Amino acid sequence: MSVKSRLYAAALTSCLLAGPAFAQSVNLYTTREPALLNPVIEAFTKDTGIKVNAVFLKDGLQERIKAEGANSPADVMLLVDVGQINDASDAGITQPIQSALVDKTVPAALRGPGNNWVTLTQRARIVVASKDRVQQDAITYEELADPKWKGKFCIRAGQHPYNNAFFAAYLARNGAEKTEAYLKALKANTARKPGGGDREVARDILSGQCDIAVINTYYIGLMSQAKNEQKGWYDAIKPLKSSFAGGGTHVNVSAAAIAKNAPNKENAVKLVEYMLGEKAQHLYADGNFEYPVNADVKEAASVKLLGALTPDTTPLGDVAKNRKAASELVDKVGFDN
Repeated sequence: MSVKSRLYAAALTSCLLAGPAFAQSVNLYTTREPALLNPVIEAFTKDTGIKVNAVFLKDGLQERIKAEGANSPADVMLLVDVGQINDASDAGITQPIQSALVDKTVPAALRGPGNNWVTLTQRARIVVASKDRVQQDAITYEELADPKWKGKFCIRAGQHPYNNAFFAAYLARNGAEKTEAYLKALKANTARKPGGGDREVARDILSGQCDIAVINTYYIGLMSQAKNEQKGWYDAIKPLKSSFAGGGTHVNVSAAAIAKNAPNKENAVKLVEYMLGEKAQHLYADGNFEYPVNADVKEAASVKLLGALTPDTTPLGDVAKNRKAASELVDKVGFDN
């Protein structure tokens, strides 16, 4: 049995010994959809006897916990986007996650500063291209600035959180001067004004408006199962193996943090640990074609459809710190104009 397997077994055993069903509880605040999380919540309760009281919020999660103050019932926060989870940490409403299992399972680059948050699943931002008009199967993000793509590149708004994180990662790796030049070159290559959604860039590849685009991987998975026109959009594109030059693929994340004043801290740690186990990783990641963070999960739906993922090693905490500067550069070059 591997070290991680022994840690999972020990964590689960401690949960099972804690008491009869529903004798204990944990309070989860999240911005994720109930349909995505409920299967994991139900499995956790069944396997551990710990009831999850879930509060689903479209927005305002951080503000609510701040308003509740020291008496907040929140134990665990589950958010999407490195900016959102890092903002919660910066606001002082989280605490370090002390868990040997977390440290063994999640690479340091995918944990927040001081272990104040931890990645649960990854959503890669990759390049897709026309199956018919583009021959290559791999690309670096830097190559998108090549003039050969002039009038052939599509992307949603540069100020959208997905692209803000992508450009912040580029900035963290390359500095402001090179990033400004990169943004100017990308804009010069666009086939249309940046905008729309990620799925719309696939639509525009099908129509011939562009040949190449940037998209989050889970949208590819969702389009592959579509029963409407989006299935045709999916059929028109192919994912390219995408990476930074000398690095890996840019990822954004869904992540968990333990609330600063968590009244059920022990159960909060148990829930986070459980969500990193193979069973929960399948339930959670496969529900939205996201990539598991647990490297032992080999048969995820995203991997079957798109291949294995090698995340870039730039710490996501550094990416989060560069978001504001990246946003300012997007405005400076008039990227979305």
